Amino acid sequence: MQIISNIFTSIVAVEHVYILILEMFLWTTARARKAFGTETAFAEATKSLAANQGLYNGFLAAGLFWGLVHPDAAVGYQLKIFFLGCVLVAAIYGGFTAKRSILLVQGLPAFVALLAVLLS
Repeated sequence: MQIISNIFTSIVAVEHVYILILEMFLWTTARARKAFGTETAFAEATKSLAANQGLYNGFLAAGLFWGLVHPDAAVGYQLKIFFLGCVLVAAIYGGFTAKRSILLVQGLPAFVALLAVLLS
């Protein structure tokens, strides 16, 4: 179960690295505008806000990777629970305030990973 929980945690971490890239570096591109459902003018006007959001997604990813590689398994376990919980709370908040699909795209993987970690 440990391997499965690490795989799911890794998926969530990689997803947040991808979101970091979209928000920090690709925000005004057609790809990012499609992913986030934004218009060109809005993307240009909110570029610095999106970069800030991207940075926070990077911190979530870094925390998850830290949990995966921490030499003390007990500390790694706690780190994964904390950061997956943060992702889940952010997804729930975003799903209800910004875009419902966040619940599925970010919340579901975080929930599955959190369950797998708790069961490992």
